[in-house]
Amino acid sequence: MDPHLKTSDSRGAAVESKGASYTYPLGPTLAPSGVNFSIFSAHATRVEIVLFDNADAKQPARVITLDPNINRTSHYWHIFVPGIVAGQFYGYRVDGPSEVDNGNRFDSHKVLIDPYGKSVSIGQHYDRSAASHPGDNAGTSMKSVVADLSIFDWQGDQPLKHPFRTTVIYEMHVAGFTRHPNSGVTEAKRGTYLGLIEKIPYLKYLGITAVELLPVFQYDLKMLHPDLKTTGATGQCLFLRHISDTAAAMTHSSAWMSFEPWSKSCIGQALK
Repeated sequence: MDPHLKTSDSRGAAVESKGASYTYPLGPTLAPSGVNFSIFSAHATRVEIVLFDNADAKQPARVITLDPNINRTSHYWHIFVPGIVAGQFYGYRVDGPSEVDNGNRFDSHKVLIDPYGKSVSIGQHYDRSAASHPGDNAGTSMKSVVADLSIFDWQGDQPLKHPFRTTVIYEMHVAGFTRHPNSGVTEAKRGTYLGLIEKIPYLKYLGITAVELLPVFQYDLKMLHPDLKTTGATGQCLFLRHISDTAAAMTHSSAWMSFEPWSKSCIGQALK
């Protein structure tokens, strides 16, 4: 148990929270009574979880400071926060050494998204460049979001367990593979996962047993030079669990990128 965890609300009033916390799994883990947060940092000296009311909130509604004597196990910082539910916007503020030569660029004023989170929300005032300027960037940062992964319906799907030695992988981008008229995909479904499902017979005809989609996770278009164009095709190996997590997470806010749950069917059918 963690009987001495202290948090504060937006008015700075101290609130005591109790509950066992764990290092694993990393990221936010939703439970009936709250959420377990866990993050890795070997060099951090102070970690805060900041909770927001919405994606554009300029200030956190609540700040939770982790006690290194209670909420740190080796390099893992962890805490169970009761009362948190799916859809909660959050981020981290982490302090530590500023040693550029050693790769450490800690800045306790910056809101960081959870590297182990399953969902990200981008507000209307998001500004990537603000993170490189001095001062607080809460009002312009991305926000992580607690996602309920149990809501995704697998409809009885199971891993097909193809031996790797007989696996034939086709790497593709959903839009690039289906949006052109010569793809043969129904016009209304071009550029979508449903459109990709229509191509399954063709993929099977080629002897394909697995597909690798580019991308299947959130990415930041503002990281690119304005003269560059991209479809976000940074390779991410598509495992069924990853795409289901993403699809489940996206159901909570229209502000997020839309990943249709048909992706599960698309991959499952392609491998059968």
